[in-house]
Amino acid sequence: MDYQNVFERYEYKYFLTPSQKRKLLEETGGRLELDKYGRTTIRNIYYDTDSFRLIRDSLEHPVYKEKLRLRSYQRADSSDPVFVEIKKKFEDVVYKRRVAIPKISAENWIDCGSRMPFQNQITSEIDYFLNFYEGIEAKAFISYEREAYSDRTNPEFRVTFDESILARNAELDLGSDIWGHSLLPAGITLMEVKIPGAMPVWMARFLSENNISKKTYSKYGTYYKEYLMTEQYAERNVSYA
Repeated sequence: MDYQNVFERYEYKYFLTPSQKRKLLEETGGRLELDKYGRTTIRNIYYDTDSFRLIRDSLEHPVYKEKLRLRSYQRADSSDPVFVEIKKKFEDVVYKRRVAIPKISAENWIDCGSRMPFQNQITSEIDYFLNFYEGIEAKAFISYEREAYSDRTNPEFRVTFDESILARNAELDLGSDIWGHSLLPAGITLMEVKIPGAMPVWMARFLSENNISKKTYSKYGTYYKEYLMTEQYAERNVSYA
């Protein structure tokens, strides 16, 4: 198995109430359709340094930032395919590279330093990332229920709705159960709009007419600020005592 994806696009995030989400889907008039994944439970493992350098740098809103994660669209056993993803953002453009390999191969590569049995541009980029951030390790498990839609006439325009966003720093395995701290306010859906260029007029009009404004939101960043940062400072204070 060796299949890969390359994405270059803009990604915008919004908080929706249940009525706003329902209204959007009703007013599209069938324009949006569920993509090949439909509604899924997405599992992610985020990697970082001991000092959480990657997420701390990201929260400073630099011109350039990057992160590495493992992702699966189901509970993954050792032979099931998972995605190894490197995601970069320069100014407002998101660049995502990912390769799908069996879970056991991904773990041996990322966690144990084993070499991949094949090489391509994406694996080379990930190898460089692993060498540059030497010693990175799994730091957070983040899951959520996602509904993914694409435009019938423009499949590159995608809209996703994420709910039940949960995070933890234990049982960091894509084959584990779903549990953790909730990262969204009660009753709120995170909508992400993913586009290669300008926002479609119909979507821009809907957002304006319903007073829905763009948000700056990171799942891993929110978990770090609300939970991991506190634990990190507590551990540091204990070591100094």
